[in-house]
Amino acid sequence: MAAVLEFADVTVRRGTTTLLDSVTWVVKEGERWVVLGPNGAGKTTLLQVASARMHPTEGVVGVLGELIGTVDVFELRPRIGLTSAALAERIPRDELVRDVVVSAAYGIVGRWREHYDDLDHDRADDLLLEVGVAHLADRTFGTLSEGERKRVQVARALMTDPELLLLDEPAAGLDLGGREDLVATLSNLAYDPDAPATVLVSHHVEEIPPGFTHALMLRKGAVVAEGPVEEVLTAANLSTTFGMPLLLNHEDDRWAARRRPRHR
Repeated sequence: MAAVLEFADVTVRRGTTTLLDSVTWVVKEGERWVVLGPNGAGKTTLLQVASARMHPTEGVVGVLGELIGTVDVFELRPRIGLTSAALAERIPRDELVRDVVVSAAYGIVGRWREHYDDLDHDRADDLLLEVGVAHLADRTFGTLSEGERKRVQVARALMTDPELLLLDEPAAGLDLGGREDLVATLSNLAYDPDAPATVLVSHHVEEIPPGFTHALMLRKGAVVAEGPVEEVLTAANLSTTFGMPLLLNHEDDRWAARRRPRHR
């Protein structure tokens, strides 16, 4: 399988702060990765580099066969589907859900005077159906629940038929029901052989959808472990990643973690 993402000794610094520290990582076609780590681990920075929205201070980054620093990123970005809190904040609250999705075809947020043909509208409707929110197509984005908004953003990220899908903490802020709905949606996507290579960033192992194949674990910008999820997602690695003794459970294709009790 060809690589869609390649990091070679990638370091990102801002002033005297190191956000990523010599990260080497490869994502191949058909793989579904979860990136785990506490606040400040470098997860969002990693995705900013992977989405061609940030350049590394040191090291080499390859995205979809192109070398960051030698390619026009404005031509590269439409090949990458991205969901993030920053992008969600830019979506007008009075925008129709159907328009939130279809406007991704032009890489814009908020419809203006651009023209879309029937194929664009049909694809947007199909994607809303795929993520389970087709019934919301004529609602405005601002009237949706947080869980509904997250699924609309996933549909938007898929609008351009991307070769790489990047999901930055898609379950953040959701209640239990919203989280479980989103996990089910992402699991269906993970099992779809035609879906793009996917990278999901999360703080919580409970948010890992069934069907995800690999895990990258970060602490203070450095890699703790990376590889097939069932090999690297261990209690020992998780404890190192989050800096506390943790117990890890894996049952019915779902993960759960809790602090190891102190002995009395």
